[in-house]
Amino acid sequence: QVQLVESGGGLVQAGGSLRLSCAASGSRFSITLMGWYRQSPGKQREWVATISSGGSTNVADSVKGRFTISRDSAKNTAYLQMNSLKPEDTAVYYCQAIGLGVHWGQGTQVTVSS
Repeated sequence: QVQLVESGGGLVQAGGSLRLSCAASGSRFSITLMGWYRQSPGKQREWVATISSGGSTNVADSVKGRFTISRDSAKNTAYLQMNSLKPEDTAVYYCQAIGLGVHWGQGTQVTVSS
């Protein structure tokens, strides 16, 4: 079983930056893919970015050029660096890990004020 704990959310003004972290514990050696999703009130959860165990990344078009996903395998932690934040980036951000099943973190709130 994999446990995921997100941190780093908060309130920031438009144009600002935040870095989210997702620490994996438990059967973390089985993880092949880690990613970030987000969900705004009244909307479906949407994919933001993923990174493979080999370091290959994919980022949604809506955040491309502003968000960067990275991974520190030694710390079993994935990061989402978010720059040039916009009010429409406001959401609860969830970490996902895939490996012997799909695992989710509890989410961390990101609020971007205009």
